[in-house]
Amino acid sequence: MSQSNTRLGVLLMIATTFVFAAQDGISRHLAGEYNVLMIVMIRYWFFAAFVISLAVRKAGGIAAAAATRQPALQIFRGVLLAGEICVMVAAFVALGLVESHAIFTSYPLLIAALSGPILGERVGWRRWTAIAVGFVGVLVILQPGITVFSPAALIPLTAALMFALYGLLTRYAARLDTTATSFFWTGTTGAVAMTTVGLWFWEPMTAPDWGWMGLLCVTGATGHWLLIRTYEVAEASAVQPFAYLQLVFASTIGLTVFGERLEPNVAIGAAIVVGAGLFTLWRERQAR
Repeated sequence: MSQSNTRLGVLLMIATTFVFAAQDGISRHLAGEYNVLMIVMIRYWFFAAFVISLAVRKAGGIAAAAATRQPALQIFRGVLLAGEICVMVAAFVALGLVESHAIFTSYPLLIAALSGPILGERVGWRRWTAIAVGFVGVLVILQPGITVFSPAALIPLTAALMFALYGLLTRYAARLDTTATSFFWTGTTGAVAMTTVGLWFWEPMTAPDWGWMGLLCVTGATGHWLLIRTYEVAEASAVQPFAYLQLVFASTIGLTVFGERLEPNVAIGAAIVVGAGLFTLWRERQAR
């Protein structure tokens, strides 16, 4: 991989995190006014149309994109991600962007911790130490036993666990299926699952909010396209640390647009979690 491609990959990852942070801000606004399931359902309709349009342009079309030897796994992955998005958007409403993302950044640590039992990967003592330190950071954010513990704090932690499991299952699926196939199943099965439940919670939406809904769909497709391009031009291990910038961008939106506050324990805990996560990524790269 050339240096120029790595630089481009870093720039693309930064752009990706910015777009996804903007998407989170729009989701927070819409979910504060309408049912979360309806918002995510409409978002998935556009997502499904996006992945199908990509599949049609590839050699073999939809049939090639949908070809898999592990349909049950692919369906479960798609439904799991849709559920995780619903949980995380609910966290934005309950806790705000700052605290939700501070807790959610623990998901790389969860991936590292679960990679052994699920994928059979070896996790050395250094990474286990980093995982333990990272979860100390989560405890600093949650402050159990120091202040009145908010049960709502468990919402983004649940989302982080779901996303970590999704990431591990995506790695597992990659043993037999291509990235294009996994991406196709992610969009289509998620859309079917969300439509099944979301239609029951339909609410009339104002014209301005339909505009925000359209922008949400566009940012979703743009973010996924940028992420695909990122991994096309650079190694994942080289650009993954920059994914933590989503915490910075989303927190900035929360502070400036929604008037949220950055509590000292959240800032300190998030710094610990991010530091532990970066060390874990570095050790994984060294191991490879």
